[in-house]
Amino acid sequence: MNSAQLEIQLIAALVAIACAIPGTFLVLRKMAMISDAISHSILPGIVIGFFITHNLNSPLLIFLAAFTGVLTVFLVEYIQKTGLVKKDTAIGLVFPALFSIGVIMIAKHANDVHLDVDAVLLGEIAFAPLDRLHISGVDVGPKALWVIGSILITTLILLFLFFKELKISTFDAGLTASLGFSPVILHYGLMTVSSITTVGAFDAVGAILVVALMIAPAAAAYLITLDLKKMLVLAIIIGIGSAISGYWLAHALDASISGSITTILGLVFLLVYLFAPKKGVIAVYFREKQQRIEVSLLTFLLHLNNHNEIEERHVNHLNEHINWQKIRAKTVLNLALQNNMITIDKDIVSLTKKGVKFTTQAIDYIITNEDSKIEHMKADFFLFRG
Repeated sequence: MNSAQLEIQLIAALVAIACAIPGTFLVLRKMAMISDAISHSILPGIVIGFFITHNLNSPLLIFLAAFTGVLTVFLVEYIQKTGLVKKDTAIGLVFPALFSIGVIMIAKHANDVHLDVDAVLLGEIAFAPLDRLHISGVDVGPKALWVIGSILITTLILLFLFFKELKISTFDAGLTASLGFSPVILHYGLMTVSSITTVGAFDAVGAILVVALMIAPAAAAYLITLDLKKMLVLAIIIGIGSAISGYWLAHALDASISGSITTILGLVFLLVYLFAPKKGVIAVYFREKQQRIEVSLLTFLLHLNNHNEIEERHVNHLNEHINWQKIRAKTVLNLALQNNMITIDKDIVSLTKKGVKFTTQAIDYIITNEDSKIEHMKADFFLFRG
C-alpha cells in the first residue's frame, strides 16, 4: 500500500467521523433530509466566495458556504412555520432554488474556473492526495486532510463542551429552555457545524457521499441502540468501516471510490435494517408474531375462566367456538400447557391455580390498562414465549 492509498483512506475515515457526529443529531431530530438540502444549496456560497477572493482555496469560501447552509435551514423552517406546506415540501422548494442559482452563476461567470457541477456532486477522493499543502516550501500532506482534520477537531471540542445541552435540546426543547439554554442557538449551532462539515468534505468527496456518510451510519446506529453515546460511537465505527471497505471495493472493481463507499453504506444499513436485534424487520416480525400468540393465549384463558360448562371447555368445541385454525389452536394449547396454565383430561380443558391467578391479573390489567402490569405478568408467568 503506497502513501497515496493511505492518504485517501485517512481522508475518507476523517470525513466519516466528521459527518457521523452532526449526522446522529440530525437523524434524532428527524432532519435527515436537511443534510441533502445543505449539501446542494451551499453551491452559491462557494461561487460568491470565489468571486470575492478569486481563490478556490480561500477560507472565506467555507464561511460563505456555511452561511448559505444555515440560510437554507432558516428558509425551510420559515416556510414550514407558515403552515401552508410541510417540511419536506419546504426543503423541496428551497434547496433546488439555491442550487440552481449556484449553477447559473457558474455557467454565466465562472466557465473558465474549475468549478465543475458534476465534480462537486459526485466528488473524486482519488484526486485528493494530488492537491498538496506546502508550508515554507515543505509538503505537509493533502489539503483535504488538513481541512477535514481541523473541522473534526473543532466539532469534537464543541461536542465535548455542549454534549449535555445538545442531548437535552434534541429530546426536549422545552426542558432546554427551562434550564436556561437557548434551543434556537443550539439548533442553528448544529446547523452551522453541519454546513461547515459539508463544505469541508465537498471538494474531496462530493455532496452525494457527504449525505451518505452523514445519514446512513447514524440511521443504522439508531436501529441498534437508543443510547446517545453508544449511537455516536456506532455511527463513527460504521462510517469508518464503510469508508475503508468501500475504498478497497473500488480498488478491486476499478470503480468510483465515492460510489463504492456509498454502496457499502447502503448494504450495511440494509443488513442492520433486517437484522437489528430490536428494531430490525426480522426482530419486529417475530415480536409481533409472539404478541399475537400471547393475545390468543390470553383470549383462550379468559374464555376458560368465563365458562364452567364442560361442553364449552372441550378441545374441539374451543377450536370451533373461538374460530381458530387447527395450527393456531394447537400452538396456544401447547403454550398454555408448557406454562402450566391448563390441564387436559379426556379432551376437557381446565385452568390450573396458576392459570386462574394469571387470568385474574389479566382482567385487572384490562381494567386499569397499565402497560407495566402486563410486562410484569409476562415475566412472572411465561416460561416459554411462543
